[in-house]
Amino acid sequence: MIDVRRSGDRYRGGETAAGIESFHAFSFGPHYDPDNLRFGAILACNEERLAPGAGFDEHPHSHTEIVTWVVEGELTHRDSTGHASVVRPGDVQHLSAAAGVRHVERNDGPAPLVFVQMWLAPLTPGGDPSYEVVHGIADSTPYAVPGAGALLHVRRLTTGERLALPAAPFVYVHVVRGEVELAGHRLGPGDSARITGELDPEDVRAAAATELLIWEMSAN
Repeated sequence: MIDVRRSGDRYRGGETAAGIESFHAFSFGPHYDPDNLRFGAILACNEERLAPGAGFDEHPHSHTEIVTWVVEGELTHRDSTGHASVVRPGDVQHLSAAAGVRHVERNDGPAPLVFVQMWLAPLTPGGDPSYEVVHGIADSTPYAVPGAGALLHVRRLTTGERLALPAAPFVYVHVVRGEVELAGHRLGPGDSARITGELDPEDVRAAAATELLIWEMSAN
């Protein structure tokens, strides 16, 4: 089954006056939708747009695996365990909130910041929080989030290139940029597809230079 969700249908949030725009692919905060709470391990897939100087003040998380992909600009991160970093395009940031952590996310750079942040449910709650940034992740190296039983594949395709999606109980595809044809559907920036069941490799083709985030998730 393929469930295509369009960019224009995402829930809008943020605070425009503070330079924050948010676009939520799943039920989030005041935008409660009981039919759109999660897919596989994914609880949230948010596109955040921060103007220079804007950001999210210190706030808590718990029992959540938080993975962030920067599209444009630089993301400044600080958390209550003492980690501080600047995350740039091509980097994968992973904060495992475990039993509880607080963090700050800001755009301290001179240019607009755009990032996609994905929240995953852990297989086992609790534990100690952890943090890492993988710089310049390659297409051929999936990023593992074992605490959620998930793998993140970052794929950059040239026009006309075909792609075999992972064979997994749950596969989530988010288009960062470009266009892709997926089993008869044409997806553009911000569009996504929730897939249960295997697709033929011929069913996925880049219609333009494309960047995709693909989650491969177990049944649990």
